[in-house]
Amino acid sequence: MSTTSRITATVVAAAVGISALAACGTPGGGSDAKTVTLVSHDSFQVSQSVLAAFEKESGYKVRMLKGGDAGKAVNQAVLTKGNPQGDVFFGIDNTLLSRGLDEGLFTPYRAKGLEKVPAALQLDKGEHRVTPLDYGDICVNYDRGYFDRHKIAPPKTFDDLIKPRYKGLLVTENSATSSPGLAFQLGTLAKYGEKGWQDYWKKLKANGVEVVDGWDQAYNDRFSGSAAGKAKGDKPLVVSYASSPPAEVLGKKPAPEEAPTGVATGTCFRQIEFGGLLKGAKNEKGGKALLDFLLSKEFQEDVPLKMFVNPARKDAKVPELFTQYGTTIDQPATLAPGTITKNREQWIKQWSSLVLK
Repeated sequence: MSTTSRITATVVAAAVGISALAACGTPGGGSDAKTVTLVSHDSFQVSQSVLAAFEKESGYKVRMLKGGDAGKAVNQAVLTKGNPQGDVFFGIDNTLLSRGLDEGLFTPYRAKGLEKVPAALQLDKGEHRVTPLDYGDICVNYDRGYFDRHKIAPPKTFDDLIKPRYKGLLVTENSATSSPGLAFQLGTLAKYGEKGWQDYWKKLKANGVEVVDGWDQAYNDRFSGSAAGKAKGDKPLVVSYASSPPAEVLGKKPAPEEAPTGVATGTCFRQIEFGGLLKGAKNEKGGKALLDFLLSKEFQEDVPLKMFVNPARKDAKVPELFTQYGTTIDQPATLAPGTITKNREQWIKQWSSLVLK
């Protein structure tokens, strides 16, 4: 999920109050042969029992270093390349991937179980500098109750969002400060191309789109369908994740027949999150063992309800909560990582000039 994040899609987990391993440690903590250090964005989560089983079996103690959102964490990894803060990086996604690869952040390693990952997720398949670990889709979510009360059909596509009936109903995140916001912008680029995306955003702006800094503000403060925000927002449309509806149902008793939020399936952009062995890692052997763990069935089957994204392994079981309340996106928008890297900064500047002024 992402994001970014999950990025990335993983911020949904924080929104519903899920927490696991507390961040701890200091830069260079991987120098202890019995300790392996995982550098990640703030939303990385794992069940204590799953992590403990790995530590017992491998003999390594995992130290966590969380470095903000995905973009900030990648920036820090670039600044410390060659003398990294840890051994393994988790959470670089396809919107940032080429930057990490071009900067030479990672040492090639083929993780155990990679043959169980679909080829479509293996964006560095030939060199194995990074390993795909999860994926999610950034999409517009809608508040079912609002549209039922107003007897309006919810939007389904990008084109729908610029129709007069949805004027003033959408809140999205700033592309310059938010992974979901950037992913939504990239989705419009994939849909309308270089010649059409700016015209689309002019129409979206004229139709009253609201822009806020980040996902938490958009979803929990402005979106009317957020349980965490106690539905105080007045925007029934928000840029979030295809996996947000299951998060809204988690823990509810009795379980509803359907989630209170839905997904506009024609507005989705796919985020894929990767992990990699950091070049210059103090504990390269431990880093390889940790990457194997992150791709293991045990961790992969823990991913959905901890970070609300989909496991990369095709043989990992997805919980019933996801299958019952989640939405499968068969044809999400995508862009090649190299294309994103080449144009990302220019696109963000163009978007900011167009939308924020």
